[in-house]
Amino acid sequence: MNKAIASIILFCFSIGLIHGKDYIVSSPDHKIQVKVSDGKELSWSVNFNNETILKPGRIAMTVKEINEVFGINVSAQKVNRRSVDEAFEVVVPTKFRKMQDNFNEMTLTFKGGYAVTFRVYNNGAAYRFETSVSSQKIHIENETVEFNLGGNYSTYWPKESSPNFITHCEGHFDYISVSDIPNQKYAYLPIYLSSASGTKMVIMEADLFDYPNLFLSGTATQKLNGVFPPVILEKKIKEGSDRNEEIVLNADYIAKTEGKRNFPWRLLIIGPDDKSLLENNLVYQLSTPGVAGDKSWIKPGRISWDWWSTLNIYDVDFEAGVNTRTYKYFIDFAAKYGLEYILLDEGWSAGTWNIREPNKDVDVQELVRYGKTKNVGLVLWALWNPLHEDLEGILDLYKQWGIKGVKIDFMQRNDQEMVNFYENVGKAAFDRQLLVDFHGSFKPSGLHRKYPNVMTYEGVYGLEHNKSSHDISPNHDLILPFTRMVAGPMDYTPGATVNTTENDFHMNFIHPMSQGTRAHQGALFIAFESPLQMFADSPSNYYKTSDFTSFIAQIPTVWDETKAIEAEAGKYLTIARRSGSKWFIASLTNWDQRELSVNLNFIGEGKYKAEILRDGVNANRYGSDFKIETKHISGGQTLDINMAKGGGWAAILTPVE
Repeated sequence: MNKAIASIILFCFSIGLIHGKDYIVSSPDHKIQVKVSDGKELSWSVNFNNETILKPGRIAMTVKEINEVFGINVSAQKVNRRSVDEAFEVVVPTKFRKMQDNFNEMTLTFKGGYAVTFRVYNNGAAYRFETSVSSQKIHIENETVEFNLGGNYSTYWPKESSPNFITHCEGHFDYISVSDIPNQKYAYLPIYLSSASGTKMVIMEADLFDYPNLFLSGTATQKLNGVFPPVILEKKIKEGSDRNEEIVLNADYIAKTEGKRNFPWRLLIIGPDDKSLLENNLVYQLSTPGVAGDKSWIKPGRISWDWWSTLNIYDVDFEAGVNTRTYKYFIDFAAKYGLEYILLDEGWSAGTWNIREPNKDVDVQELVRYGKTKNVGLVLWALWNPLHEDLEGILDLYKQWGIKGVKIDFMQRNDQEMVNFYENVGKAAFDRQLLVDFHGSFKPSGLHRKYPNVMTYEGVYGLEHNKSSHDISPNHDLILPFTRMVAGPMDYTPGATVNTTENDFHMNFIHPMSQGTRAHQGALFIAFESPLQMFADSPSNYYKTSDFTSFIAQIPTVWDETKAIEAEAGKYLTIARRSGSKWFIASLTNWDQRELSVNLNFIGEGKYKAEILRDGVNANRYGSDFKIETKHISGGQTLDINMAKGGGWAAILTPVE
């Protein structure tokens, strides 16, 4: 009899686990609803405007020290809810200086020392694991992340073919159906999605610390699965290379970390249209607030870059190259146009691994001294490998020299150790009042909020590849704001002054050019976000087109307010940004000639002087043809925008008393 009763009780218990319970949390405006189900498997689903955009997807984590899998056969022991609506100010604002953090949150606590928190904003939903297990250190063998899409959505899928997650995350995109992505074909975040109804989504992660990057893998269905780089136990530099690594041995786990911690957010950004993605800042909002300490020294700005132009300067009485006189010429140029920095890229040092000593032809300390007289700071390039070996010692030396920042390159990896390297750099540089530009990197995932001296990241297939590729076209430029830029600032490096039509373009490593028009390049300085914005071309070329240079040199790199006017991913956009009392407006088009208009009702009722950069009448035949004109306008007025193929348009609006 006792055995029979026990069997019945066990059966009922099992049924209870299988069926579980549903828990609902909605956005403050009630348009997004997240349903969480426990029981046999923990899962979440998402509705937006009564459309199911995510069907139930599993949430689980396998911890080596625990005998059970988090998220399997579970029943919530406690449910905590809270609502937040509070303002905060951004130290280095790429979209908005003042932000409103408004969300509803639900935390489900389970037996075994873990919880899962779900947070829903009006423009997205996210969840993350929180553990409080007794082990001081735990090994995460795997995390199950599923985005089980509500339909066969279209996506801009990065073409990634690198094995072992060794990648610069520089994506050239295919626009395909999710179900056409082959099984186990993976891609890095962010991933853009479009539903049949027109709902737009971007999959991202936020608050990434002491944990590997999340990648997504195709399944030949409407579901995307999370995959992670494992911990690397043994690696070596490839023979014949100074930077490319070969993975010798991987661990059977993805992270070794603290037993009590919050894990990264798994984030679905949601909007009714493409333009809403241009204003979304959830990656920043979900990440750890800035560390304590003096931040008044952090100075975003523009930076004159030497590598893209191959140090080609002319009309001078000295031989151009990696030498002190050439860099003084760069400093003079930066000073003339009010640029805050110059960059000494690869070549300035005695060797790529000897980044403690300058090249014999470069007097770094003399350049620092000269730069101070012109109010121009120096940023130095550094290969990550030698910097990793003596991070604090090398940064101490750069600080002693008077350097203002470092550009760190060729990381290429996305595993836990590399994520920790980024944080170590952010902290060490913050402590020494140095800015950071991560090149050869993965996407921003929250570090730039915790350490606001982290200015920008590459992780983008940018202008530099025009030297060796046909891929960096206006079509590509109109994909990036809705994919890579949704994650955060990107070091695309705009500013080419040799501009070509689609048919005229050819690769030239020594004398590079851009596809599309000159006005397209100018508009990128407003449209593309980077607090440390590169001026990619040669100072000599900029001097030859001083009216264009004077125009782009007025454009700031941080913004008090951002207003997306209209946009369609891959085709066109119009965006406005405010800095103080001035408004800066940019339009871009792909290879299609296009007419748009912008109503200025958002600038108020005052009168403004408008400086307008537009395509010249012959820009369809000669990409460098542009015109700058000035007119007076009033709030509420409509401006017509005419763009050539691959064209652009930009305006600077200054209030008139």
